[in-house]
Amino acid sequence: MLVDLLKSDEGKSALSDILSEESMREKIIMDQDIIKKTVEDTLNAEKGKAFWEEMMKDPKFAKTFANSMQSKNEEMLKALMKDPEYQQMMIDVMKNPEMEKATLEVLKGKEHRKQVMTIMSEALESPKFKAKITEILDKVAEQQMSKEDSGGSGGGSGGG
Repeated sequence: MLVDLLKSDEGKSALSDILSEESMREKIIMDQDIIKKTVEDTLNAEKGKAFWEEMMKDPKFAKTFANSMQSKNEEMLKALMKDPEYQQMMIDVMKNPEMEKATLEVLKGKEHRKQVMTIMSEALESPKFKAKITEILDKVAEQQMSKEDSGGSGGGSGGG
């Protein structure tokens, strides 16, 4: 009986109205296991790889795709950073002579040096940084004064 209702013109019209709503379409499409399987198969197949490579050439699609994945990627990277095995892999990569060479080239570069100078200038202008430097200099001055007082008065009174 329900099938007969759905096959009627009124039933088809009702289904059409329901499917025209964006939220309903998303629910129906995203809840399907077949969609999940299709996407997985597409990603793994050679034809699928070519399809995705072509799709990623479209800047609008690539941006939308990247934005949709950003929060999950961030979560995954944060989790990986806590993983000792991943940390060791990163250390191994950084120890690779080619990676060391590339890093040194970047650090020696004009742009990097310019950036470091900008950072240092900004830090030197920071009130917090100035206060910290002043605090350190005050401690050094106090230590120098106490050394001179203990060294100068101890040596002078013993000799006179």
